[in-house]
Amino acid sequence: MIDAFLQETQQMSNTYLKPSSMTTRKRQVSSHEFNTKSLRKFVETVVDDEVSQRLIPILSTAAANKTVLDLQDILQRFAFDNICKIAFGYDPAYLLPDLPESRIKRFLNIGSEKRLQEACSDLREFARNIIKEKKQELSNKPSLETVDLLSRFLSSGHSDEDFVTDIVISFILAGRDTTSAALTWYFWLLSQNPEIEMEILREIKDKSESPVYEEVKDMVYTHASLCESMRLYPPVPIDGKVALRDDVLPDGTVIKKGMRVSYHPYAMGRLEMLWGPDWEEFKPDRWLQRAGDGVSNDGKWSFVGRDPYSYPVFQAGPRICLGKDMAFLQMKRVVAGILRRFKVVPAAEDGVEPVFVSFLTSKMEGGFPVRFEERAT
Repeated sequence: MIDAFLQETQQMSNTYLKPSSMTTRKRQVSSHEFNTKSLRKFVETVVDDEVSQRLIPILSTAAANKTVLDLQDILQRFAFDNICKIAFGYDPAYLLPDLPESRIKRFLNIGSEKRLQEACSDLREFARNIIKEKKQELSNKPSLETVDLLSRFLSSGHSDEDFVTDIVISFILAGRDTTSAALTWYFWLLSQNPEIEMEILREIKDKSESPVYEEVKDMVYTHASLCESMRLYPPVPIDGKVALRDDVLPDGTVIKKGMRVSYHPYAMGRLEMLWGPDWEEFKPDRWLQRAGDGVSNDGKWSFVGRDPYSYPVFQAGPRICLGKDMAFLQMKRVVAGILRRFKVVPAAEDGVEPVFVSFLTSKMEGGFPVRFEERAT
């Protein structure tokens, strides 16, 4: 049953996410929209609202009642609400106190016994309905401020339904589970490394209660810790491309047109030749340098990025992830919102480590049951 679901989900990803599925024109349009200041402000507003109005109240109730929650499920719900609001201004209200049944499975009609064609058909129908409603909304209110991505595309003259539908679907599939997968493993790693958690908490407390986009970017140690977590547990542990023409790799391997070439961020993040003999350790410091080392002169940490071809968590080159900055903004806001108020404590017995499962995105087998403890004011 699980194998059938995995196969169909992988095929669905291949259908929409392989390089040939989004033309150069689609990517250029998307890139332009992602680089606007108004979109960054909109993303910040959406994320902050979801954190303050939905996520934190649910965690507060769980802390007061000493309830165990599946943090993996909570983060998936949070991420799905966010990507739907940002992509096309639709609120699925998946993260609610009663934790409703998975709406995504209802409207996608995906299950272990369903076929790929049915799933793809339902997804496209859902996207088309959203586009139809958005077109009607824009025609009724021509002066409506276009903030979500779908409104921006339609208002800028991109009215071809298939073109816009493909973009919307790409955003859903790309943003649905990636940030939630990254954050699930991140909070587990913090629970195993309290000294790193305290350093992050100190940085969070140095920031205002509602930091603006620029302040979130300045959370250097938090940024480094997220990068380090994704090195060990990348949201997409294996990815692939389809060759558009014959080619030869640097080691002499011959690639023919149409061949699929896979690369493994999970394995690459654990190579001693790339990360040194301490590659097994969770060390945000490996991404940082202090004042006096030629990088900074203000006594603060300075982030030192890695070659994206050695750290392909967000891909590299012409197809580097367009939503990278948006993903970091969302993750930092979630981390700051949760850690400022709560200590996340795994409900499993000490010494029991979660099992890594490599689906389309990385998962914890059986979820991540945790308790939330209110921090002292």
